[in-house]
Amino acid sequence: MTGHRPFSDLTKTFTPERRARVAAKAAALRESMTLEELRKSRSLSQEDLASAMTVGQPAVAKLEKRADMHVSNLRRYVEALGGTLEITARFKDASVVISHVGDTASTT
Repeated sequence: MTGHRPFSDLTKTFTPERRARVAAKAAALRESMTLEELRKSRSLSQEDLASAMTVGQPAVAKLEKRADMHVSNLRRYVEALGGTLEITARFKDASVVISHVGDTASTT
């Protein structure tokens, strides 16, 4: 095909500094995803996720578009993807994992 070249061909002339910048940018992009991007990276459709969460597909679509949601809903979403949700508070001198936020099984 005309105009198509492997990525390795495009980057073989990069300086080591540029390669490092590209690698750092790629790593940062992998660490920051929307819920939709996260679901797609796990090769799941909204229907698949809805089934795992025992909700309808429109509920998943709505959840993915929300800017603000209950932590318990986010936890259910992540667990349906096969992961666990961890919330970390970051300070200048320390990072603290906050436990049991949005955990419907925990008691007060």
